[in-house]
Amino acid sequence: FGSAQKQSASWVRSPRGASRSPEGAGKGFVFVPACFITSEAFLRSLGKGPASQAPLPSVLPDSGDPPIICHLSPTAAICLWWPAVDSRCVLLGEQLSLLLRHPDQPAHPKVLKVAVIGAPNAGKSTLSNQLLGRKVFAVSRKVHTTRNRALGVLTEGDTQIILLDTPGLTTVSKVKRHQLEKSLLVDPWNTVKEADLMVVMVDVSDRWMCGRLDMEVLKCLSQHPDTPAILVLNKVDKVKAKDRLLDITAVLTCGMVNGCRIRVRPVIKPPWATKPPDNHSASLDEETHAETERCSELNCQGWPHFKDVFMLSSVDREDVETLKTYFISKAKTGSWEYHSEVLTDQSPEDICTNLVREKLLECLPQEVPYSVTQVTPV
Repeated sequence: FGSAQKQSASWVRSPRGASRSPEGAGKGFVFVPACFITSEAFLRSLGKGPASQAPLPSVLPDSGDPPIICHLSPTAAICLWWPAVDSRCVLLGEQLSLLLRHPDQPAHPKVLKVAVIGAPNAGKSTLSNQLLGRKVFAVSRKVHTTRNRALGVLTEGDTQIILLDTPGLTTVSKVKRHQLEKSLLVDPWNTVKEADLMVVMVDVSDRWMCGRLDMEVLKCLSQHPDTPAILVLNKVDKVKAKDRLLDITAVLTCGMVNGCRIRVRPVIKPPWATKPPDNHSASLDEETHAETERCSELNCQGWPHFKDVFMLSSVDREDVETLKTYFISKAKTGSWEYHSEVLTDQSPEDICTNLVREKLLECLPQEVPYSVTQVTPV
């Protein structure tokens, strides 16, 4: 390795488990190989300062049992050496190096964390992919394609939008019945806690789901009333009668958007609608209407505190561009968390695993793909 590298190395561990500190170095520390921990945990434990731009080593010892070496420079950079050199190690090393790189933020940076939540198969991952401009998250026509919380980074000018894609909100009984991962119950709720804005997605092409907000979504909104939320009606291209979208909006928002009451009126006056004959009848109608509104609020199937409502199709770039502009306008002054070149915190192995799951869900019928155990050899 050279004398300079030997003197600067701070920890050495052999594959047999024996650990030691090099001569002249300080006390050793316990190190978990990066392939066994998530990038988020990796950043929390080691990302204490700006990362070095030094490339990964390209030469390994060709004889004996090579050690695993972690070299920490004064700038907290890290170089990881594996016993075997393969493409996975190279890609993982490049991803970790990029995540550790110090954000190249401008003089006046702005940032916004957006949590995308909703019922399963509402189009959350499709929207996130369209916002990022690339296929980063797995998408299929079956429910529960997304099994874990995933992060995407969109950097536009001086603004960084952090998209938090979550699994569809579901219940404990459904997870036990279908033997799904526990992350489907934990990740959406934990993600909302760190978000600056919630995006609630509803599939308006599903007539059974667009008549009311999912109960788990309502629970999530009610437990975080201080976090701003917007309603996104997705798949509007599949709705033939567009006037239904106004009725759906009125139901899902309880007739309230950003503190203002909305009214949906027909464009064509029905033949049975006549003007009240006198003031007495008009006052009775007003009282009846007010009482009806109070009763409807008690039985409301929506959330009356949405800040805005968007009607779009996740596969339409122009529609999504409008939502992206809205996110940028809502970003607040703050430091960036990632370098502008970062697109996601997922490792290449995670992305490949999710893509394989996507194809299994698309090609295998009914419940078969949910009973398949997926193994990624390393």
